[in-house]
Amino acid sequence: MGSRRSVFFVSDRTGITVEILGNSLLTQFEEVSFRRITIPFIQSRDDMQNAIAQINRAVEEERQRPLVFLSIVDDAMNRELREKTQALTLDFFQAFISPLEKELGLKSAHAAGRSHSVNYSTDYFRRMEAINFAQSHDDGAATRELSDAEVILVGVSRCGKTPTALYLAMQFGIRAANFPLTPDDFADHKLPDSLLPLRHKLFGLTIDPKRLSQIRQERRASSHYASLGNCRQEVRSAESLMARENIPMLDTSAKSIEEIAATIIHLAKLNRHFY
Repeated sequence: MGSRRSVFFVSDRTGITVEILGNSLLTQFEEVSFRRITIPFIQSRDDMQNAIAQINRAVEEERQRPLVFLSIVDDAMNRELREKTQALTLDFFQAFISPLEKELGLKSAHAAGRSHSVNYSTDYFRRMEAINFAQSHDDGAATRELSDAEVILVGVSRCGKTPTALYLAMQFGIRAANFPLTPDDFADHKLPDSLLPLRHKLFGLTIDPKRLSQIRQERRASSHYASLGNCRQEVRSAESLMARENIPMLDTSAKSIEEIAATIIHLAKLNRHFY
């Protein structure tokens, strides 16, 4: 039976960045069960006092010190948290800012929330435009302006096209559409007509038939659509069609959305519009 530890992600902004960094480290310790608590928007001393009280309650209840991943630019508040808690504190901001200041010979702006500020309006509006594009071109819903897509994901229903397209839009501002390959396409032995002139933008997703059947059972239990036999036939036909059309293909069965998106960007040579 593995141990259990409380983990706090404390940030002066949304906490998204410190969560991503912290969780990427925690995945290396599979034998530990982590109770994760995010405390965002630490803007004042009162906010910090409340965060300290919450961390200290965990110490009292669990009789061991929690882990705190910290991302706050205010040095005084950082010191206060370290001095008034018994937590192991890992300060991402200071860990990287100090060496960068030394290397660049410059002092950092020490401004909170730079990575998610809407002051960077070009990136912000590009992200919104890409999300809108992904939503309006989801599952072949619209073919108008499909040529504006930077990548078009194709594959059978429920193989991961929609979440991957949205992730590419949200994280990197990439205009991603997705289009289903259906039994009609397999019977015709060709791509849908609307995709033929855009073959160079296509990227195929495939999936293990057993995994596909499990996913489809959650949507339409005991249906022909979800049956293992049908899933095997659809996956086999889709892979054959994509191979015949020289469409690059990726198996999504055991990959996270992050891995799928990163692989597509690499193999399709897409440009990240921001990081």
